[in-house]
Amino acid sequence: AVNYGFLDSNVVSLIGKRDTGVVERVIDGDTIVVNGTHIRLLGINTPEKKELYYQEAKEFLEGLVLNKTIEIEYGAERYDKYNRTLAYLIIGENEINAELVRNGLANIYIYDTDRHTAELREAWNTCMQRGKNLCEKSENPCSLCIELKELDVKNQKVVLNNKCDFECNLTNWSIKDEGRKKFFFKNFMLEGKSEVKIIVGNKTNTESVLFWKEDYVWTEAGDSLFLRDEKGKLILWKEIER
Repeated sequence: AVNYGFLDSNVVSLIGKRDTGVVERVIDGDTIVVNGTHIRLLGINTPEKKELYYQEAKEFLEGLVLNKTIEIEYGAERYDKYNRTLAYLIIGENEINAELVRNGLANIYIYDTDRHTAELREAWNTCMQRGKNLCEKSENPCSLCIELKELDVKNQKVVLNNKCDFECNLTNWSIKDEGRKKFFFKNFMLEGKSEVKIIVGNKTNTESVLFWKEDYVWTEAGDSLFLRDEKGKLILWKEIER
C-alpha cells in the first residue's frame, strides 16, 4: 500500500469527482475500458492470469458492469504507473470495488484512506466470515499449527512459528502482500516447535532463514500479509496498522 501525504491542490480538487460512461470491455477482475480509457479499480487487487480465481473475478466483474452505464469516482491519485485511471465504480447504490472483495474475488489494497475505505474493510470482514473464494480457510492440518510470530516492517522480516510437535511441509505455500509481490516456499519442511524467518533481500538461504528476493515488500503506511497453503487456501491474514 502507498500513502500519499501532501497533494497538489489540483489533484485534491479531483478527489470524489464523478464521471459516467459505458463499460466496453473487461480486461480482468480489476481493470476495465470505458470510452477507450483503461480504468484500474481503486482499493482492491484481484488475481493475475494463471492464479486461482482469476477467471471467476473477471467473469463476476463482466456480469456487473459490461455494456452498462457506470459512475466513475476518482481517488486522490488519478493515475497508476501504467497510466491507467484509478477509480471506484458505482452503479446506483452498489460500489463494485467492494462487491468483488465481499465475494472473495479481490483483497483490499488501500492506496490512501478515503470515504470508501470503511466499506472495503467491512466487505473484507464479510468475506472472512463467509469463508468464500480468496477467504476460504485451509483444511491442511498444519493450518492449525503455523502462526505469525512477527511482522517487522522496518526490517522487512516475517517470522512464522510451528507451535505443533510435528513437522509441517510448507512446500508451495506462499506469502503475499496487498499488491503483486509473492514469496513461495520451495521444498521446505518446518520442524515442530520451531520457527522460520523470511527476510526481504538477496542473500543465501539457511535452514531457518529464507530470503525474499525483492528490494522491499512491506510498507509502513499500511499493508497486509496473506499466508496461503499449496492449494491457495488461506492460512492467516494480518493487516499492518495504517
